[in-house]
Amino acid sequence: MDLSGHLNHEIFPIVSEEGERLGSRAYVIGGFVRDLLLYGPRFTPKDIDIVVVGSGIEMAGRVRERIREEIGDIVPLSVFKNFGTAMLRWSETEIEFVGARRESYRKNSRKPEVEVGTLEDDQRRRDFTVNALAISLNSDTYGELLDPFGGIRHLEQKIIKTPLDPGLTFSDDPLRMLRGIRLAIRLGFTIEAETLEAIRKNRQRIAIVSQERITDELNKILLADRPGRGFRLLEETGLLEIIFPELQQMKGVEEVDGQFHKDNFYHTLEVLDNLAEKSDDLWLRWAALLHDIAKPRTKKYEPGTGWTFHAHEFIGAKMIPEIFRALKLPMNEKMKYVRKIVQLHLRPIVLSQETVTDSAIRRLIFDAGDDLEDLMTLCEADITSRNARTVRRHLRNFRIVREKIVELEERDHIRNFQPPISGDDIQHVFGIPPSREVGIIKNAIKDAILDGEIPNQFGPAYEKMLAKGRALGLTVKNHLEGSAGDRKVEGEGNAADSGEDDRGER
Repeated sequence: MDLSGHLNHEIFPIVSEEGERLGSRAYVIGGFVRDLLLYGPRFTPKDIDIVVVGSGIEMAGRVRERIREEIGDIVPLSVFKNFGTAMLRWSETEIEFVGARRESYRKNSRKPEVEVGTLEDDQRRRDFTVNALAISLNSDTYGELLDPFGGIRHLEQKIIKTPLDPGLTFSDDPLRMLRGIRLAIRLGFTIEAETLEAIRKNRQRIAIVSQERITDELNKILLADRPGRGFRLLEETGLLEIIFPELQQMKGVEEVDGQFHKDNFYHTLEVLDNLAEKSDDLWLRWAALLHDIAKPRTKKYEPGTGWTFHAHEFIGAKMIPEIFRALKLPMNEKMKYVRKIVQLHLRPIVLSQETVTDSAIRRLIFDAGDDLEDLMTLCEADITSRNARTVRRHLRNFRIVREKIVELEERDHIRNFQPPISGDDIQHVFGIPPSREVGIIKNAIKDAILDGEIPNQFGPAYEKMLAKGRALGLTVKNHLEGSAGDRKVEGEGNAADSGEDDRGER
């Protein structure tokens, strides 16, 4: 097969010419070739892998100089001598050069012993046949496809298969098990039966892979169009129990007195796929994956009521930091965001099933803040009933909730509002230091605004402060300017600064 007319990237003729000058054979290999055959020459590659029978680092340096001399681009070059590789970043594409090599592994390590090899050796060490395809960049065979392991046939059959014995492939580099699952769901392929069975048999080998690399694959699976299938494959192969036991524990159904609960594992994957149709935000997808994570810990059968999962949203929120820590996910605002969404995920659902009060909507707006739209998107994805009438009813109720949110937000400016009276104001008026009483008064003002008892204005809030202070036995020492009630605060500020101690985690 001649693919010379499909090699449209500017890098290829430069590599071909420099290979001729160096006397080194060069080939483009791996994902670029696979995607070229799948999607045609118009796709835009994010990365290109070039294998050189010789020094990949020397080739990269020469190519960089040619780009500078002839095109005028200053292309960053990263060299990794220990691995014999070099990386060019040209425009939006990362181009990696590596010398052809053969690899052998010791049993308890995934770091290979590397020797200089041939193109065939390099193709043999690749993870899957569809990634072992290579195209010649040499002047005498430019564009010729080299397919020693039937990769073309497997692309046509839509299967994932290893070039060599799959047990050896996965034992050598266990991360390939996760990459195979990720590749299958990304391409919509099936993992060939012997390859799938080898993943099951070698699943314990994943323990030698660093958590960071495992989590990187989990993130990539989560970002797929249908991530639920990836987690099903992780469960079917036994990998999930090892790398994510909390999620594995959600699987299964119990029966008492003829009453069953739904399988929360498969429900979660359905929610995840529903949400993936609406949002490609990685952290919202993590929230979808973890929204019911505490159900195994809170599951209880109550005669006359059935199966309950009381407070699973609160306990689930408390689990988020330990899960993020174990998976080496960021312990920053991303974690706090996921924890917040998990903690609040039942609130809109409850509102959609009951008579919607202004007070309840105000509290939802206040507690969710700028994440309210994401929360609503997750809750709508959480509708997984097979009954079309039930789905329509829930969606109709969510529309009512959304309309009420817009109405109250425009009128009351609740989202992330800063109460009209600050902690400093309270301390000044009553002549007291920072104390429990200050927090009680601030929360009383906040609750009165959210409950609609008083408007979000300075004057009514000031009167509320005075009344609550008197009830606590405090006396006025000073007055504030503007206490006649002509000030109004409308909406800027952070709820975390509104004197809530730790009650943001309700």
